[in-house]
Amino acid sequence: MNFDPHETHALMDIAARPAQVFVAGRGSWLVDRAGRRYLDFVQGWAVNALGHCPPQIAQALAAQSQQLVSAGPGLFNAPAAALAARLAELSSLERVFLCSGGAEANEGAIKLARKWGQVQRGGAYEIVTFVDAFHGRTLATMSASGKPGWDVLFAPQVPGFPKARLNDLASVEAALTQQTVAVMLEPIQGEAGVNVADDDFLRALRRLCDERGLLLVFDEIQTGVGRTGLLFGAQHAGVRPDIMTLGKGLGGGVPLAAVLAREEVAAAFAHGDQGGTYCGNPLMAAVGSAVLQTVAAPVFLAGVRERGEYLSRRLSDLAATRGLPGERGRGLLRALNLGRPVAAQVAAAALALQPEGLLVNAPRPHLLRFMPALNVSFDEIDLMVDMLAEVLEQAG
Repeated sequence: MNFDPHETHALMDIAARPAQVFVAGRGSWLVDRAGRRYLDFVQGWAVNALGHCPPQIAQALAAQSQQLVSAGPGLFNAPAAALAARLAELSSLERVFLCSGGAEANEGAIKLARKWGQVQRGGAYEIVTFVDAFHGRTLATMSASGKPGWDVLFAPQVPGFPKARLNDLASVEAALTQQTVAVMLEPIQGEAGVNVADDDFLRALRRLCDERGLLLVFDEIQTGVGRTGLLFGAQHAGVRPDIMTLGKGLGGGVPLAAVLAREEVAAAFAHGDQGGTYCGNPLMAAVGSAVLQTVAAPVFLAGVRERGEYLSRRLSDLAATRGLPGERGRGLLRALNLGRPVAAQVAAAALALQPEGLLVNAPRPHLLRFMPALNVSFDEIDLMVDMLAEVLEQAG
């Protein structure tokens, strides 16, 4: 039987995808099989930190693929050791576990916190998480998440995740019990529509956890690796967590994530408590080091901040012109409030623009989210806003 490589019927139907089949990408642009171009301000949901097919990744993959692709998790390899050492240096968290995706990293962080609770807090296991949080799609990370409806989707949930409200310290204190071991949150709730945790709130959480002998866990899957204009989102508040997870931008487009932890916390793990077939894969680790070499440079991060401020101004101007409520976010993770539940229709119309389409994300009925490449050009930001203005004008 002959198969058309562009046919999609054999793929499991798990998402409402547009009909286009994409075959190429470069920088801020995607190309479908008909040759039509799309300005991409989603970038794989904040994954492609350096845009599509950056030379740093192509070169790292080509070089490492000729040296060692996989040694297995039971052996050391040089690229994994180098990436872990660099992450430890940049974060001041001494131990690193490399894995393949954000949910896997958050699952690892949950396991580490619970194991630490067994060792240090008499079996305490509850982790306070937050309403509207998103931590992944495994059973445990879905239970830790606060996305509406997920409490029944694959019931029964994994127990032990009482919910507090973002930027409400009293709600966190009310959720604490004798069984609490940690507080876990995103510095910015991306999937909820770019809800930013106040810097003062993060500092208050650090003090609270220190006073109560609890771990503070930051899920920086979306905010880490330069997305907010600093290397890690929590750095805006000057807060050091006990455990931090990274993903998405760390691999710049390849499957790579990490759990970082303080030495004394990581010591709770015994041999065999954590692992995975592709954990510390040298091919992916080499890419991670190449991405960090670019993104961690102070001049690059300054450029992210400059672009983020420019995108914020352009979106604010658009909101003022259209009479919209406004925009919010940090760095190059931003949202535009449309003031009415038309975000999905606006995103679909943007995709259908002629002669070139625009990719934006609608995480909530009234919100559009923007996650461009960290090196997106100012001209591309202008073009995106002009294209979006055209769509909003057509929508009325």
